Amino acid sequence: MDDLVDVAPVTVSGARRLAWNDGGGQSAVWYFADDGRVLLLTFDHESDLNLYAEEDFALQESFYKGVPEALVGLVRDRPENYESLNLTDPATDRTIHYAGGVFWYDGTRWHVSDGLAEYCRREDADLFGDSGFDYCLGGYRFGQDFTPETVVANLYEGKEAELPGVREVFSRHG
Repeated sequence: MDDLVDVAPVTVSGARRLAWNDGGGQSAVWYFADDGRVLLLTFDHESDLNLYAEEDFALQESFYKGVPEALVGLVRDRPENYESLNLTDPATDRTIHYAGGVFWYDGTRWHVSDGLAEYCRREDADLFGDSGFDYCLGGYRFGQDFTPETVVANLYEGKEAELPGVREVFSRHG
């Protein structure tokens, strides 16, 4: 996907970070840990799960409940970046990245963080819609055909001239 959206991964301590944003406040940030696990954060600034305006550190940190500490450590007390802003705990000055959606992969299967799932149940929030998962990850075509043609139709809308380049990316990656 980094080749398709023309975003280069960045090496961070313990992982490779790949981020996508639409320039309008929505983002998906992947942390591919050295041990094979993955942390995925989604953010939709227009959703009910946008905690940026509330500045509620404890609530944001609760969204990470159930995620292995080594993965949470990839976004705790780390510098902000374009896709991930920090929320600061006024009592301790500790920080954590804002995220409406917190998902992780254990090397075998994907999980929704316990804290996010609990919050969505309690507040009757749409886990996949409000977290930004549906919007931010639409281009990845989870559970759908993933071909050069479907990628061009979904990522490039009306830019069929991009098809040869997308085919080249697919052939390069098998």
